[in-house]
Amino acid sequence: QVQFVESGGGLVHPGGSLRLSCAASGFTFSSYAMNWYRQAPGKERELVASITSASAGYSTRYADSVKGRFTISRNNAKNMLYLQMNSLKPEDTAVYYCNVVLPSSTGLRGYWGQGTQVTVSS
Repeated sequence: QVQFVESGGGLVHPGGSLRLSCAASGFTFSSYAMNWYRQAPGKERELVASITSASAGYSTRYADSVKGRFTISRNNAKNMLYLQMNSLKPEDTAVYYCNVVLPSSTGLRGYWGQGTQVTVSS
């Protein structure tokens, strides 16, 4: 079954950095685009960054709010997804989730990890 284990979250001061990791299993990781989402208290879950597969050129996309500060990357040999977060702001405080959308017998299905908490505070 599809599983994700996110790690790397924590408490950081404004302007600091964190690197999130997501260990994936249960599917052919290298074949699919991967996403990082986040959800802040009282807010809807939002897409932060995405990266395509090798066949699509490892193309990346970012939410406007994180462009120039966050970098998504992947290591297909290790089935790992990463999110490097620099110049963190208090508004980046949220639970961060990795995500993949896979085909199923009933259509496309999204899979989520348990999330890792990122808190940016002085």
